[in-house]
Amino acid sequence: MKIGFVGLGIMGSAMASNLLKAGFKVTVWNRSADKYSPLVALGATVATSPRAAAEISDVVIAMMATPAAVLSVRDGAEGIIAGLSSGNGYVDMSTVDADTSLESYRLAHEKGALFLEAPVAGSRKPAEDATLTIMAAGDRELYDSSLPVLEKMGKKLLFLGETGKASRMKLANNLVMCGMLTALCEGISLAAGSGLDTAQLLEVLDSGAVANPMFRLKGPQIAANKEFPTAFPLKHMQKDLRLALQLAEEVGQPLFVTATINELYKKALSENHGDADFAAISRIIRNT
Repeated sequence: MKIGFVGLGIMGSAMASNLLKAGFKVTVWNRSADKYSPLVALGATVATSPRAAAEISDVVIAMMATPAAVLSVRDGAEGIIAGLSSGNGYVDMSTVDADTSLESYRLAHEKGALFLEAPVAGSRKPAEDATLTIMAAGDRELYDSSLPVLEKMGKKLLFLGETGKASRMKLANNLVMCGMLTALCEGISLAAGSGLDTAQLLEVLDSGAVANPMFRLKGPQIAANKEFPTAFPLKHMQKDLRLALQLAEEVGQPLFVTATINELYKKALSENHGDADFAAISRIIRNT
């Protein structure tokens, strides 16, 4: 199976690398050419445009940061849609709103192609280790035929039904993850401010009901107020919070905690923390 891969950021580069290591023929495209070299060394071919990547592939995968970025590689004369033909597959693994996915589905079907939205749960390390959780929705035929590809990028795969459900599921997942991380930052700040040993706080948390891998990974970094290796940029988490709040408004579901956390993340963006890992929200909490 020939794979096109569009978008080689933190996640996309690792995911495309795993496909190459698994023996797939992969053609890549990225807005900036500096991402190509490691993948070319693994055997990747470089396309001249997203359209070109789609034209020579059985399935083209996109991994973009925002809905606007998806549109920039999907639409237009050199976009993915222009390169699709009957029987091809388009898999969008970006985290976007359901409306963006539904429009991708419609456009793909107009070309006689199949579409799957397949956002992932996980950041840099799970992407590198091929242990992502992949939430898929759309054309079941494409999901079934793409399983050998998806299984080389993730350890947990779920098919959720019609297009839009995977996008919504991903936003619900990130809402919870962000809330947990923010609560951890506040707990560490409270412990430090009241004279407690933050290492002991982390030990207490890890021995109880809220023990989880994210706390083990990021807790010591937050407690030490160190620089955070960027596994998930803060600006992308704020985008996901914004999309979750947008979805909540559409369905009439108040999100009291998420709305407050979103204001913290907006403040972090205004103080130039957008490119840092989302754990850098701890710096805003320490200063308020």
